[in-house]
Amino acid sequence: MTGRDKNIRIGMGLAVLATLIWSGNFLVIKALHGQIAPVSLAFCRWATASLLLLPFAWRPLRRDYTVIRKAIPYFLATAFAGITLFNTFVYIGSVHTTAINSALVSATSSPIIAIVLAAIFLGERLTWAKLAGLLLCIAGVATLLSRGSFYTLLHLHFSHGDLWVLAAGFVFAVYTNLVKRKPVGISNSSFLFVIFFLGAVMLLPFLAWELRNSAPVQWNFQVIGIIAYLAAGTSIASYLIWNQAVQRLGAGRTALFGNLIPAFSTIEAVILFGETVTWAHITGFLLVIGGLLVANISRPTGGEATGDVQR
Repeated sequence: MTGRDKNIRIGMGLAVLATLIWSGNFLVIKALHGQIAPVSLAFCRWATASLLLLPFAWRPLRRDYTVIRKAIPYFLATAFAGITLFNTFVYIGSVHTTAINSALVSATSSPIIAIVLAAIFLGERLTWAKLAGLLLCIAGVATLLSRGSFYTLLHLHFSHGDLWVLAAGFVFAVYTNLVKRKPVGISNSSFLFVIFFLGAVMLLPFLAWELRNSAPVQWNFQVIGIIAYLAAGTSIASYLIWNQAVQRLGAGRTALFGNLIPAFSTIEAVILFGETVTWAHITGFLLVIGGLLVANISRPTGGEATGDVQR
């Protein structure tokens, strides 16, 4: 196995692990419905993540200060897309749409947009393997979420909540492409702390409006526990892992792995809530896995990752 092949396999493993952690994010949103408003949840998540990360990022931050100061516009844009807007849009949209619509829109829109943006702005080639893999992933997600019913797929009703989720897919695609342009020389802990902190700060105006117009947070052990999970797991761990995958695979390829989120969510629902596994679940999951494998057959070319990982 060449160094490049090993790098690709490591990148694929990291992307799978990130989506596995993220899949739990969609399961806890409904559990918190009515207990905490969307912007409040997003702010608590990122503020807590910033506090948890600070002890580990303090020394790297001091060392990377010059790089960070020179790239403030980049960090503001990255934080605004990936932190301030993405999960906030998901949380808002999940309140106003069904789980099947939310998962379908978010899982299929972001990879498509990310691949297009990567081709336009990063020069990543749209290979036939990548396009074929994308189509297989979309077919798998559609099969999984429609439960194999073509009638259900044709009669999906899209509400304004779906538009919020679609917007979330777009801004996360932007974030994924921005990660590929991470400044050289900055550590992973510094990078994450800066975007988490800036993202939380940029949420403050929206938080102030929400606090004046929404019910107060119903603090309890469930709310605190879920915020801790979101901060440590779906924020620090998953973003760190995802960013490393982007550096190894490229933005377009990595984005395809987002299709695994609804597949993992389905498996978790079966385990946690006793839902029945059907042929549609198995077929959909196999199509998604097949799509990911097809998309990663070809070696990176052009603007894709070539084995150099920024640290």
